[in-house]
Amino acid sequence: MSMEQFQYLTDAVGGSVGLSALVSTLPLITFFIMLLGVKARAHTSALVALVVAILVAILGFHMPTAMAISSAFRGGLYGLFPIVWTILSAIWFYQITVASGRFEDLRLVFDKMGNGDVRIQAMLIAFCFGGLLEALAGFGAPVAITATMILTLGIPPLRAATIVLLANTAPVAFGAVAIPITTAGEVGGRTLEQTENIAAIVGHQTPFLAFFVPFIIAFLVDGMKGVKDTAPAAFVIGLSFGIAQWWTSNFFQYQLTDVVACIVALGAAFVLLHFWHPRGVAESRQRLGLEVEGHSADEIHLPANRVFMALLPYAIVVVIFAIANLGSTIPEWLKQFKINFAWPGIETGKLLNSTGGEVNTNYSFAYINNAGTLLVISAIVVAIIYMIFDENGRYKLTWGQVGKEWVDTAYRMRWSAATIFLVLALAYVMNYSGQTVTIGEFFANLGPAFAFFAPMLGWVGVAVTGSDTSANALFANLQVTAAERLGLNPDLMLAANTTGGVVGKMISPQSLAIAATSVNMEGKESEIFKKVVPWSFGFLIVVCLMVFLQTNVLSALAPVV
Repeated sequence: MSMEQFQYLTDAVGGSVGLSALVSTLPLITFFIMLLGVKARAHTSALVALVVAILVAILGFHMPTAMAISSAFRGGLYGLFPIVWTILSAIWFYQITVASGRFEDLRLVFDKMGNGDVRIQAMLIAFCFGGLLEALAGFGAPVAITATMILTLGIPPLRAATIVLLANTAPVAFGAVAIPITTAGEVGGRTLEQTENIAAIVGHQTPFLAFFVPFIIAFLVDGMKGVKDTAPAAFVIGLSFGIAQWWTSNFFQYQLTDVVACIVALGAAFVLLHFWHPRGVAESRQRLGLEVEGHSADEIHLPANRVFMALLPYAIVVVIFAIANLGSTIPEWLKQFKINFAWPGIETGKLLNSTGGEVNTNYSFAYINNAGTLLVISAIVVAIIYMIFDENGRYKLTWGQVGKEWVDTAYRMRWSAATIFLVLALAYVMNYSGQTVTIGEFFANLGPAFAFFAPMLGWVGVAVTGSDTSANALFANLQVTAAERLGLNPDLMLAANTTGGVVGKMISPQSLAIAATSVNMEGKESEIFKKVVPWSFGFLIVVCLMVFLQTNVLSALAPVV
């Protein structure tokens, strides 16, 4: 090995995988101690954890200092483009609908559907609508947008943040047109057929979580009384979402799983609420300290054209994303518009994995066909339509307002952007120095019990990076290697990594920072963390048990191709 090269080893510390894995957890432990013990802000916690990760990389894993620092900037840039870029675009897209006045009509649509019941409105907005946004944009956008909407219902900030983080759980695996699953297949070296099989297995796992989420939302809004009063709605929304998720991922196009599931769940809720009305609406509003009357469906008069214009932005997003991602002609043509270069200091060939293979460190950014740019295009189309059809000035929108919203959103997001930059820098230092793989290798040594612990890797990956895509990029290879070594189904282990990651999303610093910013609780991420962490653990145990059973008694739910 030349001096120019660095090869990470999973037994770098004292010749022991166990000891190396223990040292590798120090950045993560630091992060959570800073966040919870010291009660530092998310970006400060991430900065301190990043310094620890760089020190572990240099002192523990013997990575050259320049390479460790270069890895941090490589991750940071990925954090900015596409992740911060996507979130900024999504919030701006939403702000344009607010500035035009049309968003109020959308809120009234949900109000009309929920018949003034805040509990059902929270399900429709956080779960169904949030799932639709997750399907299209992902990367934190649904949390940012739905949190603001939940807040306007009169739900207190901490509760609103908790609700949207929990609601965001079920759709994440198929978020951003199923990028996490596509990434798992790609990094894990699977064929297209095997990648579709991963999606099908995930489609047997996530519906179980999805079914319970509306009940949990009702509980978070209004305790057990809320669950009893709204049980039929929670049942119909959860069941229809879960069945649609399972069907689309197994028998249709897995990239559109969440789009179909959300539209089906909203449709099912609409039909149910036409024939059934929840009990205790006035009492629940009283308990929440809101105006008891609320709005009855009859009071809210919305002409069809206003409903159409309020829903139009999301239809435009669906169309633009569908054009850009479905089929092969246009996606292939859009692929050429990308920035791709070797990253200085860690060019491909300089960084070797534990088996001596080259690690691809090139930075690549498709500047047209990414969720952020497609949302910007959608936002401009929406702005133009809204300016033309402003109903004689009632919904007045100017380019000045559109520009101002962009500047205001960028300013509001400055600390969230810093957090995301630092967290991704941390993830990449841990990944390129071998810390992440070492933690994974330690788990792989557990033998058949590995199947139970496999989702925990995804969970840790998402908790650190905030992205199921990133967690799959980190651990996919390892899951496949461990599965083959232990005689397990590699597609099941990749699905386990994806679904385990889904339940780690709510405790990731990125998600916490976005939720805190959206409900005006900047700097209070630790309070939100305390609320969501028990749910995250509970869901994780369920996923671990599910995956373990899929290796034996429920193997029919994890087909091998």
